[in-house]
Amino acid sequence: MELEKEWVVQIDNYLKSNDYESSSTMEKQKWRKHCIYKIPSCIIEMNKRAYKPQTVSFGPYHHGKENVMGMEEHKQRALVHFLKRCGKPLESLFQSMSEVEQDLRDSYDKQLFVWKEGNHHGKFSKMMILDGCFMLEVLRIGDCRVDYFADYADNDPIFSDHGRLYVMPYIKRDMLMLENQLPMIVLDKLIEFEGRNTRDEEFLNKLILQFFFPGTPPSRSFGKCLHTLDLYRKALLQHSPSHHTVIPKPTKADKHRGYDDDIIIRSVVELRESGIRFKLSDTPSLKDISFNNGILRLPSIIIDDYTESMFLNLMAFERLHVGAGNEVTSYIFFMDNIIDHDVDVAILHRKGIIVNALGSDKDVAKLFNTLARDVSVDRNNGGLDMVQMSVCRYCRRSWNRWRANLIQTYFRNPWAIISLVAAFFLFLFTIVQTVFTIVQFYQPGDDKSTPMSIPRLPPHRP
Repeated sequence: MELEKEWVVQIDNYLKSNDYESSSTMEKQKWRKHCIYKIPSCIIEMNKRAYKPQTVSFGPYHHGKENVMGMEEHKQRALVHFLKRCGKPLESLFQSMSEVEQDLRDSYDKQLFVWKEGNHHGKFSKMMILDGCFMLEVLRIGDCRVDYFADYADNDPIFSDHGRLYVMPYIKRDMLMLENQLPMIVLDKLIEFEGRNTRDEEFLNKLILQFFFPGTPPSRSFGKCLHTLDLYRKALLQHSPSHHTVIPKPTKADKHRGYDDDIIIRSVVELRESGIRFKLSDTPSLKDISFNNGILRLPSIIIDDYTESMFLNLMAFERLHVGAGNEVTSYIFFMDNIIDHDVDVAILHRKGIIVNALGSDKDVAKLFNTLARDVSVDRNNGGLDMVQMSVCRYCRRSWNRWRANLIQTYFRNPWAIISLVAAFFLFLFTIVQTVFTIVQFYQPGDDKSTPMSIPRLPPHRP
């Protein structure tokens, strides 16, 4: 009981002191720098493998774990090659990294990892240098303009054609995990230390995007990003919708419905039955979704073995980082709504919207349904919310459903069209022939058209 009273007094004194106001400011600065998160167990339990690196660790959260220890040797080699090319000692690199060490620490949740300096002075900086040099060497595999790997052996297990083909896909997947990020300032410091292209503010961004999207130059500048996952997310959203969405005016029936009814969107099959057509957007941006004149435009997306992990980590970042936005989460929620079964995937696949490199259409449908599990979305999410509202109001128009049924029944293939046209002309000829016969029969001055008189019989006489 005495301990409880002492605690109450301590908190009361703290609230009355000036330290409370200063601590609020410090907390604001702390959360502003925090950008690499430990994912809560309630999220991880749904798919443990999606958030845990399998090949290489970056940063403190998975450092030293048994399943990624095999890559530590290659990190050491990457550092040696990096220093040889720079022609500078490691001590200078330590000094350069120590200038931003506190900012690097603030990027992580300090309560979830402990670094005992003591006899291991500089352990955190050592980890940042090793991980940063390795990541920078890996990223340069995508830069085909310069041969950075001439000093590596042609049978190197990582930095060779063999490693590019068989190892890099797994490293690339691990580089897009939220718990496995390095602050972008680490790579900035290494490039500055190296003395290459320091004047180009977008040099690092271009290097990263060339690695993840080879052969696709960025269409705009991204500025300062938090880490690789942050830049990757911005690249997926870099284009605005190429077509405008027009929301039909609400009918009397719409006015009697609440707001929640306006945003319930049906599956692809049901939308098609309501007369909606699907077309490919002009850009691959996840934001490039629009609806106008019965046409729903969606961006193309490749679904493979790494899609699930990538999207789960992007959604976790949006969920945990204040101010990140929710565009990726909204896109997944939208796709989950319109995809219920494998036939929905098949329709989108035929339109080029879904490129299925995963397996069966059923697996893709299951993937989207799983991704959207336990997802909360801001209803006021701008453009996508307008698209859903416009689609729902379009589907409520009876004429749209009748027209779609007519098209699907009689214009689904060339033979059905030919049969319909033949039946129409046959019906038309029948009507013309009937009318012509009637006209000929009643035409004036024609004996044939004069009504036949019935002869009168003489009266019967007994």
